[in-house]
Amino acid sequence: MGGGITYQFSPDSKEICFVSNHDEHQEASTNADLWTVSVNGGEPVCITKENKAWDGTPAYSPDGKYIAYRLQQVPGYESDRFRLAIYDRAAKKSTVLTEKFDNWVDDYKWAPDSKSIFFLGQVQGAEPLYKLDIARKTISPVLTGKAISEFDFDNKGMVYYTYSTTGKPSALYRQQMKKWNGTPVASGKEQQITFLNQQLEDEVDIRPSESIWVDGAGGDKVQVFIVKPHNFDASKKYPLIINVHGGPQMQWMNSFRGDWQVYPAAGYVVAYPNPHGSTGYGQAFTRAISGDWGGKVFEDVMKVTDKLATLEYVDSTRMGAMGWSYGGYMMNWLQGHTKRFKCLASMMGVYDLRSMWGSTEEVWFPNFELEGQPYNSDLYEKWSPSSYIKNFSTPTLVMTGELDYRVPYTQSLQYFTALQTLNIPSRLIVLKYDGHWPSNLKSMPLYYNAHLDWFHRYLGGAPAPWDTEKMVNNEIEY
Repeated sequence: MGGGITYQFSPDSKEICFVSNHDEHQEASTNADLWTVSVNGGEPVCITKENKAWDGTPAYSPDGKYIAYRLQQVPGYESDRFRLAIYDRAAKKSTVLTEKFDNWVDDYKWAPDSKSIFFLGQVQGAEPLYKLDIARKTISPVLTGKAISEFDFDNKGMVYYTYSTTGKPSALYRQQMKKWNGTPVASGKEQQITFLNQQLEDEVDIRPSESIWVDGAGGDKVQVFIVKPHNFDASKKYPLIINVHGGPQMQWMNSFRGDWQVYPAAGYVVAYPNPHGSTGYGQAFTRAISGDWGGKVFEDVMKVTDKLATLEYVDSTRMGAMGWSYGGYMMNWLQGHTKRFKCLASMMGVYDLRSMWGSTEEVWFPNFELEGQPYNSDLYEKWSPSSYIKNFSTPTLVMTGELDYRVPYTQSLQYFTALQTLNIPSRLIVLKYDGHWPSNLKSMPLYYNAHLDWFHRYLGGAPAPWDTEKMVNNEIEY
């Protein structure tokens, strides 16, 4: 269940380490464990049974002495901090190596000498590369300030990596490292070695982002990325779209994404904040959303909105908001708690928390986030947008996937029914062949066109290129 590496062979090819959850109710458990077994068969041995939370992504050290892996320590909490650990195969003992790194550890690779591990970690809208010295448990930055997606090394001390920025699509780069032992330092000039998107970059005004920090809930700082419209003119005022991310435990990064270009191309300022619950700002900031879904995040979004409304180039009378998954939930929450936005767009969003608990395939998620079940936790009613239907009034686009088992599409049906019953302007689009995110080849053009059409109607940006209703009915080719 889930992505990532689920098995590895030992360097001598005599053993396999694999990931498996043996709990009886896996829909309510995050307790995956690491198991080892001989390639000749036999009884698998669980090497992480002491940890009742998640263990995964194993990798043997080149010398075969250790198995590195990532782990969490809070059972049932899928967004607990991902730590990096090693299992000593001879001593049959695990050691956590990154307790001093207060953010998630993502992809990692062993150094050839088995004395260190290089890893990517989420930090303030970026994904820097670090080196971990195993003996000293020290962590040193290697490449900082970049949203790196993948990396590797050659045998000459050269690091290869891919990354993008808001204003530049992904490419492959390399850089020489001064040394492998001790603290690595990138030296020389970064070299871009693939140019697959060069024609696009030459032809299109791909807009970069800038970052500001806003005082959020509890005095915490909230980072906000802003993309200005194509052919930006500082003397003009533009409509604004705020995009709240899903997860909810993830982070928007300074990385390339269609949303950050499609809407600015239509004349909108786009802002994407990392409110409480986001990763990359310390685990306490991430954990702050649990049990508080409509609390600090709502306050963050409103304070970000207040700040953006003061920018000289933003038309504060034409502001809209959009979001997917938890971001869709926040749109539904905004619907019942503010009149600041002229329109909303809610994708795959949670509307009624009680019915969502009984239909999601990840029961562990609401169990933890809402501190129990609907019959023993008042949070399901407190934080459910459906509890505030009497306050609804904002025109809303609702999109969902019929194959969504994370936030079943019936959540969007309930929301749309409420909007229609209240005679609130609304449109529902159900993507027949999509799950919790648009994935069908024909879905993304429809996704963007529907949003452009809706925002044009209420915020006054450029019109959508196609007729959305005809797209839905397959009456036009696109």
